[in-house]
Amino acid sequence: MFKATLKSLLSRKVRLLLSGLSVVLGVMFVSGSFVLTDTLDRSFKDLFSSAYSDVDVQVSVPSKVDGDSPDAALSGTLAPADLAKVQAVDGVDKAYGDVVGSARPIGSDGKVLTTSGAPRMGTAWRDGGREEFREGHAPRADDEVAVSAYVAKVGGYKVGQRIDVLTLEPRRSFTVSGIFGYPGGRDSLGGEMITAFTTPTAQKLLLGRKDAYSGITAEAKAGVAQDALRDRVQSALGDGVRVKTGTQLAKESADQVGEGLKFFNYILLGFAGIALFVGIFIILNTFSILVAQRTRELALLRAMGAGRGQMIGTVVLEAVVIGLVASVVGLGAGIGVGAALAQFFATFGGSSLTLAGLSVPSSAIISAFSVGLVVTVLAALLPALRASRIPPVAAMREAATPDRPLTRPTIAGAVLGALGGTGLVIGFDQGQLTLIMGGLVVSFVGVALLTPLISRPVVSVIGRLLSWSVPGLLGRRNSARNPRRTAITAAALMVGIALITGVSVVLTSATASLTKIADTQIKADLIISGENENSGGGGSFTAADMDRVAKTEGVRQSFGWYGDQVLLDGKPRFAGAMTDVPAMHTIFGMTAKEGTLGDVRAGQIGLTEEIATEQNLKVGSTARLQTTKGEERTYTVAFVYAKSTLLSGTVVVPTAVAAEFGRDRITDAFVRVADGADAGAVRKRIEPLFADNPEISVQDLSSYVKQQASQLDTVLVMIQILLALAILIAVLGVINTLALSVIERTRELGLLRAIGMRRAQVMRMITVESVVISVFGALLGLVVGTGLGFAAVRALKDQGVTDLSIPWSQLGGYLALAAVVGVVAAILPAIRAARLNVLQAISYE
Repeated sequence: MFKATLKSLLSRKVRLLLSGLSVVLGVMFVSGSFVLTDTLDRSFKDLFSSAYSDVDVQVSVPSKVDGDSPDAALSGTLAPADLAKVQAVDGVDKAYGDVVGSARPIGSDGKVLTTSGAPRMGTAWRDGGREEFREGHAPRADDEVAVSAYVAKVGGYKVGQRIDVLTLEPRRSFTVSGIFGYPGGRDSLGGEMITAFTTPTAQKLLLGRKDAYSGITAEAKAGVAQDALRDRVQSALGDGVRVKTGTQLAKESADQVGEGLKFFNYILLGFAGIALFVGIFIILNTFSILVAQRTRELALLRAMGAGRGQMIGTVVLEAVVIGLVASVVGLGAGIGVGAALAQFFATFGGSSLTLAGLSVPSSAIISAFSVGLVVTVLAALLPALRASRIPPVAAMREAATPDRPLTRPTIAGAVLGALGGTGLVIGFDQGQLTLIMGGLVVSFVGVALLTPLISRPVVSVIGRLLSWSVPGLLGRRNSARNPRRTAITAAALMVGIALITGVSVVLTSATASLTKIADTQIKADLIISGENENSGGGGSFTAADMDRVAKTEGVRQSFGWYGDQVLLDGKPRFAGAMTDVPAMHTIFGMTAKEGTLGDVRAGQIGLTEEIATEQNLKVGSTARLQTTKGEERTYTVAFVYAKSTLLSGTVVVPTAVAAEFGRDRITDAFVRVADGADAGAVRKRIEPLFADNPEISVQDLSSYVKQQASQLDTVLVMIQILLALAILIAVLGVINTLALSVIERTRELGLLRAIGMRRAQVMRMITVESVVISVFGALLGLVVGTGLGFAAVRALKDQGVTDLSIPWSQLGGYLALAAVVGVVAAILPAIRAARLNVLQAISYE
């Protein structure tokens, strides 16, 4: 039996290649994900170890809201007296004050230089660091800066040229005194942009105060351990500061990046799981067809004495061999893809992250073989059981075993569909990702089991559009001949199309909801905003700028928005301080749930209905509020807003409290023009007020909404690219089914050729069959995906996605793509069918 199985397998190399290829692609995605994230994780660990190599102890003032977070906003600065205390600590060799903040250089085109996500930082120049000057010298005067080679490269700067930089103050011009790099010829450590000032200038522009430091770095004397020095410095400065070793800082920074990489890895593995799920349909279909074609062969083996266990073993053994080969090939491909993607990320946006040496983590190897073998064997198990039930007498029949009734799969599909739908509803309602994913998989399986019941009538209707000739009519009938086979083939394409459709519905609905909110709730004619970044920089402006906006001809009302994270009775919340709260009430169309809407005076706060309900607060209640920089204080609730999408989860505080935020600058402003005034003309009067700040844009409401919605379009494109793998595997499934079908119908095709059908007509017949199956799968995916999108939109109602919108043009594009997929998938099987030797085909057994 073992020899017979191997010979049977080797005789069907082409048949099994396509099914094995689907496993290869899925395994490649899984193993490549682990290789990519492992390489990047080790690279960032090396980066932070290098960045903190000359740091033994670092002192900072932590955020009072989120002090344990490595990148939390600082709640204050350190003074020269603190530096003197650190310098006097026993065991300290050197100690110096750090001045670090956000600085954004402006290019020659007048636009701010951007990175691929790395920070744009300003620092006070310090001699003795790891920086190496390639040209010029350190800044010596207040109007000089030294820039990293990456800044010089991106901005095209040379020593002696003028460079404009944005900091806490508007645009200011400096002379480039020098250009520096890092050991190993690197222009940056990880794609960041560094602009170095003199210490007094850095303190003024980056911290907004004189004789202040954002932190203190100390180097230990020989023989003094970092932990011991940390404890001594902590004792000298007290509990009001955070003191950590360089090793701790490197580990925390690397762990923070590692968490991000884990999330990224989960996304990639999710798409890999989708690819493998689609692959299961293809393998199941392949083995089902092979078992049906080998009915006589398997029955003869039973007649010769082979038991049912041996029948199962022969099919499972084929699956194991395919799974092993596919796992090896997929692992090799995954290593290559992971390494290529790591190199891409290392150089993305011009960054120069030095990659750690390529290694293959055990997780990649284990997952490759586990996934490859398990998926293949599970998919082959049902056909194997079917093979074991073939009676020996079937060897005397000309035809394969007849189709079984669809009662059982229909009932099973209905039950699984109901269970999956219930899981999705509960998962969406409770925000449980595990339930959502489980419900999604079970729903897809349920739909796949129900598909044979509807395939014959639906395929017949679709086929009528293409059956204007005899080849088209035969192609339509061939696609409806075996509903199980057609259903499984279409189900593979259905999964990918359904997921893309569901995401498209959700994102289109989010855009429609955003537009509706803007049209119905925001009465602003102009919005002033700027880009933001995690390092605390980006477009922002001051209350003085808002005063000038308010005094601009044609402006009726305006207010600016400060924002930061706070703790309200110990619970994390978002706080907003408005320069003109009554104007905000009008422009946002706010209504009172309790109390009377008005300004928030000192010692007062306003709450949204959600916060008041959740924390059991009402007008007149008191609550403790902790800001990033200030002391915890008690505030009285002045009013409670009725439920609003615009201020959902926001605590409204007095403007004076913004001084205690991590970033006490306005990030957005809303302007309402006077009756009869032209908004375009008012915008032209406001824009010059921000001429020195190119990060700030003044837009009308519709342009602002389009800008925000464009971010959703980017997300959709990324998801479409990732799901393209699942659709590619589904295409392989159509090719595989047609190729096996051609082999199965060899005698039939020979007879058609013998009675006069030309090669072109044979190819047209196969193409019609392929297109019908592909369009059927796409239609099924569109229906299922629209249902999933509808469920997700209903679940996201409280998050502001209130309007269901169907992207008809996109869905039409997916349907047209399915037709193209059908034509492409038919090329190879159609050519093979057309080239059959008529006499050999007629005599084929």
